[in-house]
This record gives sequence, structure tokens and C-alpha cells, in this order.
Amino acid sequence: MKTNDWFKDWFNTPYYHILYKDRNDIDAQLFMRNITAFLKLCKTTHILDLPCGKGRHSVFLNNLGYTVTGLDLSENSIQFAKQFENETLRFNEHDMRKPFHKKYNAIFNLFTSFGYFDDDQEDILILQNIKNGLQTNGVFVFDFLNAVKIKANLVTKETKVVDGISFKITRAIKDNFITKNISFFADGKQHNFTERVKYLDLEKMTVYLEKVGFTVTNVFGDYNLNSFDEKTANRLIIVAN
Repeated sequence: MKTNDWFKDWFNTPYYHILYKDRNDIDAQLFMRNITAFLKLCKTTHILDLPCGKGRHSVFLNNLGYTVTGLDLSENSIQFAKQFENETLRFNEHDMRKPFHKKYNAIFNLFTSFGYFDDDQEDILILQNIKNGLQTNGVFVFDFLNAVKIKANLVTKETKVVDGISFKITRAIKDNFITKNISFFADGKQHNFTERVKYLDLEKMTVYLEKVGFTVTNVFGDYNLNSFDEKTANRLIIVAN
């Protein structure tokens, strides 16, 4: 497996969903309420959730009254999400490095779903696809970890037991990537996976966005949309158009 394809296998395993089964839906819903209110998105807005995972943000946005399309590379995730489909909510498999077939009023990239690739050009290609996939006056919302705070408070080793599986996790920052190695024994064999996302701070992300023609209009540090402070903020949330 190539290093920069780690997400293809890991996101498609049942163990990924087991490890992260307790992700906080309350936080996700709070963020979606706050950001859609801040952006004053009317109910005719068509939102692209990219990548959408198993659809938790997409479903809630749809419940708020928006038309939503969720795209994700993971076949497992899309198959799960399809149970929630209705006339205004659709899910499909899609690699975000490939152009979209239609344009959207808003595109959301949520929960640190960016910066997977060694080559900066691949990340910039994704942003170019997003820019091209927006209607005139469309808006892009980018939700990422705050790399500066992560670096200052890095937990290098921990063990999480979920559903009887003991996940041994080690973290490091190396070669401009934040890496998380995950090892565990399950179903009669040892498993090892690595998550890695690029070390992207506000300055570097702004350069990326400007390369494809985006203008950063707002930067927030948490899901309550408080101002961003790189030393204390839990998230790096950027609004651009």
C-alpha cells in the first residue's frame, strides 16, 4: 500500500468505525447549526458534504431543511449512508481529486478530511475542484485540526479499548505530517494502520486557498465560532469564497 493511500484501506474497515464510534454528534450538530446560521444559508441551498463519511453531518444538514449531497471514497461508508437517502439527500462514491459533475451553493470539508497527500499539488487539486464546483457566490467551509496546538500538546502514546478491542495508538510529527499509528488484535490476527495528515497551519492553508482563487473571509477556532487563536483553539475553521 502506498503511504498516501492509507485512507483507502483504513476508512473502509469496520475497525475504523469501531474506534471512532463515540464521535460527538452534539458537537457536529452544534457546528452545523452555527455555521449555516452565520452564513445565512437559505433553505434552497444545495450543500456538498465532501467527504461525507457515514453521513452524520449530511443527515443533520438535511434535517435542517437543506438539499445535501454526500460524496466519499469509502464504499463501506456510502453503503451505510444510503439508508438515509430521500428526495433531497443523496450519497455517492467519489474521489475528491476528481472534478464534480455539478455545481453547489456551498461545499463543506469537515472534521480534518484534507491534507492526506505527500505532494502539495494533490491537495491543491482538491481545492481547485472545490472552487470549480461552487456556483457563483458559493461558499467553502473548511474544518481542520489546529496543528499548532496539536504540536504543543501531542499525546505520543495511549490505549483505547472499544468493543473489547484494545487499540494501541502512537502519535508523532515528522516530515511535515501529523501521524497516528494504530495497532490492535482482532478477529484472530494483528492489524496495523497509519493515519497521516499534513501539518497545515492557517498561514499555509491560506496560501493553498489563494492559489486556486479563494479569498478567506472568516477564521474561527471552535464549533461555537469563537475567534481563532493558534495557541488555544481546538479547530481551524476557515470560510472562503
